[in-house]
Amino acid sequence: LKTERGKPPELPEKYFLASARFVEKKNLFRLIKAYARYRELTKKAESGKRKAEIWDLVVLGDGALKVEIVRLIAELGLQNCVHLPGFKQYEELPAYFGRAQVFVHASTTEQWGLVVNEAMASGLPVLVSNRCGCAMDLVADGVNGFTFDPGNVDQLAELLRRVSDPEFPLADFGAASTRIIA
Repeated sequence: LKTERGKPPELPEKYFLASARFVEKKNLFRLIKAYARYRELTKKAESGKRKAEIWDLVVLGDGALKVEIVRLIAELGLQNCVHLPGFKQYEELPAYFGRAQVFVHASTTEQWGLVVNEAMASGLPVLVSNRCGCAMDLVADGVNGFTFDPGNVDQLAELLRRVSDPEFPLADFGAASTRIIA
């Protein structure tokens, strides 16, 4: 994704959004592996009796693990569907949050996770690791999102598949996020 000052970024039509420093505790390797598994699950469902949508993944941020993250994306053949636009200043974030479908926060440990507040204030359904301090207070499972075990790639992949289903009530979950965060 390229961003020029004052010009909105080019973004996929539908995408999951994550925003994190590229450090170990943010669990981005498992998030990307879960995303790859989600694509496999969704393609299998699509080969069945109904049409499925496969969303992209946009990960905002930068950090020490960027080279390894780019390598994993390439190894998994996800270069065309996992986007790394880099670190974004606060005033640039609304363009990303406003166009996303669902926010994902996969940290293995997090005192709170303020970025979840920001996602919910943007009206996004959320998928939040149960190791984040905010999960208990901000995520009402089955109402505005879901919590998950950050070590369980298959569980996260299934949640990604579930919320991207064309029949999933995204608007209701997003409205619930707005109410809860208010």
